[in-house]
Amino acid sequence: MGPNVVLVTGVSRFLGGHLAARLAANPAIDRVLGVDTVQPGRDLLRRMGRTEFVRADIRNPLISKVINNAGVDTVVHAAINTHTGPGGRATLKEMNVIGTMQLLAACQQSPRVRKVVVRSTCAVYGSSSRDPAVFTEDVEPKDLPSSGYAKDAVEIEGYVRGFGRRRPDVDITTLRFSNLIGPRIDAMLARYFMLPVVPTVLGFDARFQLLHSEDALAVLERATLGDKTGVYNVAGDGVLMLSQAIRRAGRVALPLPSPSVPAVTQLFRSARLVDFSPEQLRFLNFGRVLDTTRLRETFGFTARWTTQQAFDDFVRGRGLRPVVEPEHIMALERRAGDLLSRLR
Repeated sequence: MGPNVVLVTGVSRFLGGHLAARLAANPAIDRVLGVDTVQPGRDLLRRMGRTEFVRADIRNPLISKVINNAGVDTVVHAAINTHTGPGGRATLKEMNVIGTMQLLAACQQSPRVRKVVVRSTCAVYGSSSRDPAVFTEDVEPKDLPSSGYAKDAVEIEGYVRGFGRRRPDVDITTLRFSNLIGPRIDAMLARYFMLPVVPTVLGFDARFQLLHSEDALAVLERATLGDKTGVYNVAGDGVLMLSQAIRRAGRVALPLPSPSVPAVTQLFRSARLVDFSPEQLRFLNFGRVLDTTRLRETFGFTARWTTQQAFDDFVRGRGLRPVVEPEHIMALERRAGDLLSRLR
């Protein structure tokens, strides 16, 4: 049976709001409830169509009344946040971890809930020099994340597994998204590559995968409407090196010695340009690559955009222009080559 009454959390942000819009456009779904502490913007609210917006805080046990009174049978938890807001790290952790605990407690108490979809992250694998070349869903990380959003995600998945043991009758789908990017989404990597001068760590060139925001919406929608359960890595095919991505965006890399990186990243954080957390810095050092075989063969989904295509679409969509024109770089390279040939 498909979903009849769907509740989506985090509808004031891109994924939650646009997912609610897609589900509301599906005539097979009777009702769509969108929950958040703040109302979506006017344009997003218009896109959400017949979605019923409910201003509620999932950290509050009253979320149970919302689920019971509406007869919700499917819950999509898309409200997991990656950005540290005005309340700082403590507020972020409370929203992510305590909010998930209360939401799952409400689902546990409701006999009508039969499906839960959780947006998670590949950050649960951590990033270290001892990592495998490719992470499958069953690989245990060498170093568990010890702070920040990545640690929140590890705790959230632990609570999801506990909920599954207490309610084995509920279908649970956990989607571990790779880093999101796209012309319409505000994400850490998007802000990072929009800097005219991009700080990197001297001696490191991370491999990473990306997930286009439209693919993220598509896989969330399929998970909501379908019957596939389990944990799935979600990413676009292929990889990019950090140095390649910087060149494709037309940015200028600024390699920094490791001891100076914290001070520079604190400067960017204070200016509210990019929120560099410790786990994000480790990711930019060592990178992370996912195996998506289970997503393709079991879940039946292949990302439309490869990692490279997703990044190029972001660059085009944001209208990024090269900080230094390519012909100037080529001219400097020619002069350097001429100088070296004379020295020989």
